[in-house]
Amino acid sequence: MKTEAVVDHITGWLEDYCAASGMKGFVIGVSGGIDSAVSSALAARTGRPTLVVEMPIHQSRDQVSRARDHIEMLKTRHANVAGQEVELTGVFDSLVAALPGEPAGAARDMALVNTRARLRMTTLYYLAGQHGRLVVGTGNKVEDFGVGFYTKYGDGGVDLSPIADLMKSEVYAIGRALGVNDAILAAPPTDGLWGDSRTDEDQIGASYPELEWAMDYKGDDAALTGRQAEVMAICRRLNRANQHKMLPIPVCEIPDALR
Repeated sequence: MKTEAVVDHITGWLEDYCAASGMKGFVIGVSGGIDSAVSSALAARTGRPTLVVEMPIHQSRDQVSRARDHIEMLKTRHANVAGQEVELTGVFDSLVAALPGEPAGAARDMALVNTRARLRMTTLYYLAGQHGRLVVGTGNKVEDFGVGFYTKYGDGGVDLSPIADLMKSEVYAIGRALGVNDAILAAPPTDGLWGDSRTDEDQIGASYPELEWAMDYKGDDAALTGRQAEVMAICRRLNRANQHKMLPIPVCEIPDALR
C-alpha cells in the first residue's frame, strides 16, 4: 500500500465530502483504539473544525487515558481540533435502571452492550447538530463488510466512513504514518463495551489477520486446513448473520493504484 498517498486520498475525500454537504466540519468519538485514532487524525488533517469526543461508560482506566492522550496530541498538532469529554456512566446506569430487567441472560447482556454504543452515537449527533458537523465513522473493512462487527445505529450509524475500505493491517500502517501514540498501536483491539478485558478476537473467535486472510481467500475450500476451515466458517457465518446491519453509508474507496 502507498501509505502516504492513501492518507492524502482519504483526507481529500473528507474535505470534498464536507464541502459538498454544506456542513462546517466533523465530530468523531474516540475510544483509545486504533480505528478511532486514525479516523480522527485523518479528519483533523483536513483543517476543518474537528470535535474529538471521549465518552466513558464504565470504561477501563487505560482506555480512557489512551483516548485523552490522543485528543491532546491532535490538539497540539492541529489548531482546528477541539476535545470534549462527556461522562455517560451515570446516564447509562439510569437508563438500565429504567429498562425491564427480565429475562436476564446473554441476550440482555448483548442488548445492553449495544445500548452503550447507541447512547454514544446519540451524544455525537447532539454535538454534531449543535455545531453543524458531520459524524465520522471509525469502522474498518473487516468489521463493516467482513463480519459486521459493529452496532446498528450505534457505531454503525454515521454520516461517512473514511477507513471502511481499509483492512485492519492497513489501518495500523496508516496509524504509524500519522504518528499515532505507541500505546494505541500496541493495545489489543477491543470494542470496550463490556466493562471487562475481552478483546475483539475473544468475541469473534478469530484474529484480524485470520479474518483478512478469509476475506481475501479465492481458493478451493477442499484445500483448507483445520484452522483455516474454522476461520472461514466464522467469517462466512458472521457475514451472513449481519447482512441486515450493513447500511449504505458513504465510504471512501481506495483506488487499486494506491494499494
